Amino acid sequence: MSHQPDAIIRIKNLRLRTYIGINEEEKANRQDVVINVELRYPADKARVSEDIDDVLNYRTMTKAIIRHVEENRFALLEKLTQDVLNIACEHPWVTYAEVEIDKLHALRYADSVSVAMSWQR
Repeated sequence: MSHQPDAIIRIKNLRLRTYIGINEEEKANRQDVVINVELRYPADKARVSEDIDDVLNYRTMTKAIIRHVEENRFALLEKLTQDVLNIACEHPWVTYAEVEIDKLHALRYADSVSVAMSWQR
């Protein structure tokens, strides 16, 4: 079998609440954030297998992201985004990861403000 392009896993609209921001109200109250993650990895084994050990386990990764976001406080959206990106690219199979995090209602006339960051092996 010839080499196939990397498989793409997308975690869409993971809705969490965390402390994010620099003003007193933001420090005192959790806010809604929406996290989108894209991962790429060579899924050569998984294409022909039914074994969970042959796939990149996105459930484990998502649990780690949830735990980190909900149990910490962040002043800057950029720091939160980089932290989530670090978790997303921890697995040695990951060849590319991209994270976008929306802070809802951050500006009066906008639905959200987001920061996106990516990493490539």
